[in-house]
This record gives sequence, structure tokens and C-alpha cells, in this order.
Amino acid sequence: MKTQATPRNLRPLVDYLDRLTERASVSELDSRLRFCDVSLEDVCEYVRFGEQSYLRNLVCDGPWYHLLVLCWRSGQRSPIHNHAGSTCGFRVLEGEVIETRFETTPARIIHPVATHPMLPGSVAVTQDAEIHQMSNLQAPGKDAVTLHVYSPPLFRMDTYSLTDPGVGEFRPMVLESAGSGI
Repeated sequence: MKTQATPRNLRPLVDYLDRLTERASVSELDSRLRFCDVSLEDVCEYVRFGEQSYLRNLVCDGPWYHLLVLCWRSGQRSPIHNHAGSTCGFRVLEGEVIETRFETTPARIIHPVATHPMLPGSVAVTQDAEIHQMSNLQAPGKDAVTLHVYSPPLFRMDTYSLTDPGVGEFRPMVLESAGSGI
């Protein structure tokens, strides 16, 4: 179901996603996002921010994917999470985001193993049990915008704490569509 007409520069990516008959591979999604000629201007109608947390704005979807624009105010971050059966690829369109990757210790506590500052044009792809967190740690007033593909659509993620070995659950099912307000 397309929420609106797909922006022209996203058409090759969406055509690929519409042809999927299974989840996207990490390597293919990485390649498609790296060579996607998309800018913030191309997705401006999907750029909407939340004051309390980052906002997930649906561009279009199909049986094997969701294509979203995520908008991050300074200081906003995702929960520490995995992608529980989904491949997630993203491209930074505006601002700088920090991706922090985590591993689980034998005591079942997670710890950071890598932190990557990502500037516009940067791409990363993860899947399944790989644990990470996205953050906009720029100075106040500096926004960040990222383009995300989840294949298959991500309806549930495992969430983690730096101090608690328990695994939580987050269901990011509420998506903003271009016609809705905040």
C-alpha cells in the first residue's frame, strides 16, 4: 500500500522493494541504499518531528517491507534494540546520527562494542539479533533525518538495558503517515 506518490528519486529503491518475495538480504539492501540518489528535499513531505521522542513517518509499504523517514531532534535516541527477524537498512539524509553497537556478555548484560558517527550519505544495515541504538547527540537545534527500510516490516523489537539482563519488548506499530498531524 503506497501512502502517497513515491518521490521520483526513491522510485528505483521502491521498485526493488515491491519485487521482494522474501526479506531483503543485507548485502543487497546495503548496495541499494548506498546508490540511492535521495536527498532531504525528495522526502520533505515526510519530515515531521516529535517533541518527546523520534518520529517514524511511513513513506510506503508492501508485504515484504516498510520504507520510513525517521526524524530526530537533538538528544533523541532509540531504545537499545535488535530487529527480531527483520533486516534494517538506513541512510542518513540530514545531520549526524550516532550508531552504537552492543554485544551480550556471559552475564547476559549488554555492553557497547563500537560507536559510529554517521554523516549524510552514510549507510548501515543490521538484522535479527544484532543489537544497536541510534542517537542524535548534536547540539540543541540540530535535527537529523534518516531513511529506513525494514524487511519484512518491523512490528516488534527486543529492547535492552545497560544494567538489567532482562529483555524487554517494543512494538513500534504506530507510524505517522504524511496526511496525519502530530
